[in-house]
Amino acid sequence: MTDLKEKIKAGIANEGPVPVARYMAQCLGDPAFGYYQTREPFGREGDFITAPEVSQMFGELLGAACVAAFKHLGEPAAFSLVELGPGRGTLMADLLRAASLRPGFVAAANLHLVETSRRLRKIQKETLAGAPLSPAFHDTVEDMPDGPVILVANEFFDALPIHQFVRTPEGWHERAVGLDAGGELAFGAGTARIPDGDIPEDFRNAPPGTILETQPAANAIAEALGRRMGRAGGAAIIVDYGYLKSATGDTLQALYRHAYDDVLAHPGEADLTAHVNFEALAGAARRGGAASSAVLTQGDFLLRSGLLERAGSLGAGKTHEEQEAIRDAVERLAAPDQMGDLFKVLALASTPVPFPPFDSAS
Repeated sequence: MTDLKEKIKAGIANEGPVPVARYMAQCLGDPAFGYYQTREPFGREGDFITAPEVSQMFGELLGAACVAAFKHLGEPAAFSLVELGPGRGTLMADLLRAASLRPGFVAAANLHLVETSRRLRKIQKETLAGAPLSPAFHDTVEDMPDGPVILVANEFFDALPIHQFVRTPEGWHERAVGLDAGGELAFGAGTARIPDGDIPEDFRNAPPGTILETQPAANAIAEALGRRMGRAGGAAIIVDYGYLKSATGDTLQALYRHAYDDVLAHPGEADLTAHVNFEALAGAARRGGAASSAVLTQGDFLLRSGLLERAGSLGAGKTHEEQEAIRDAVERLAAPDQMGDLFKVLALASTPVPFPPFDSAS
């Protein structure tokens, strides 16, 4: 049993079951035992490998897209370059290396990283020690200074707490984590019924046992970004795994030592994520005042951005083994049966028709 599991069980025993959103937030962010406060999640020694860890090409191509956004915004004299959830800083280091080919971009940029983990902030600062920009750190998006913004977020929104609702014979209830007869963590329906008016009309009459997820935390951030862009100008590139249209289903999952795990088994020691509803995310940004692109798959985004050309350039003159590693990275990043179709890419901007490669999206 983990220390956090004991803490959660004791809390439930004293106060009753907790909503899924609260359980997820505690597993990831508990000050003493939360996953992102105590663990090294990234890389082969962690629990998962993100796209920037697969290859420098991912961050470099995001950098090229940010330069295109800079041009689209009229090359502002000063802007905030922001990353949400920067991991180990690998993506930003690669992004800045590529963006430095446009000196005006770096000269105008002020780097801001939104990161709540003090442990990860230290790693990010070390990774970016040789970069052309030094980061300022913030706990929330709202903490950043006003003005034009170019923002990137890779695997950020999937870690924000979601709410789950379950259809019972008596109606919809919020799904909660409680204790079973043996005193172990177990899912169940909360006691309070959810009014049908709070459930999207398409799903109100779903059969018992159906689970519906909502993402108010993610949508609130997207709407705030939309308001900021509408007020001060800006653009954003959001990369995450998720789905294009609102639908029912349970997407909450745990990753523990590079394998899927029972969501209730190792709180604080496993990464908890949920698939992002890109329809809802884009809609929230538009409500705030931003324009949104059509959503691309990661494979389409990278190929339209020049992944194959960059791979060829990177592999020129390298050994056979190094070229094979580059080809393997291309496959992992862009192949439909790997990261290529699972991950989606959304662009936001303060004016319609975002920057390349999104302007050619259908």
